[in-house]
Amino acid sequence: MIYLNAFIFCGIICTIGQIILDNTNFTPGHITVIFAVIGTFLDVFNIYDKFILWAGGGALVPITSFGHTLTHGAIQGYNEGGILGLFNGTLNLTSAGISAAIIFSFFFSLIFKSRD
Repeated sequence: MIYLNAFIFCGIICTIGQIILDNTNFTPGHITVIFAVIGTFLDVFNIYDKFILWAGGGALVPITSFGHTLTHGAIQGYNEGGILGLFNGTLNLTSAGISAAIIFSFFFSLIFKSRD
């Protein structure tokens, strides 16, 4: 059942993004920022954790999860180290994902040629 929930959650996120993309003048960058901010707001009100329990990995894949992770790390860091802990907590939780994105992008740029 968790696979179905993950598929439904990611499908809803992608459908909303496609509807916004088709019916507005927003670029994919705008939609990415909107979803990251929505993930942030959902984490502030402890709603996104319920989505993670319901959808499992399906809630950790979309860009909304990045906003959730940033906020979750900042709150945890602030509770542990005050104002300076904000930066430390955010970097601790997101560094693996950001590093992986940079490394994979570098290797894919070596393998594939960009189009003009």
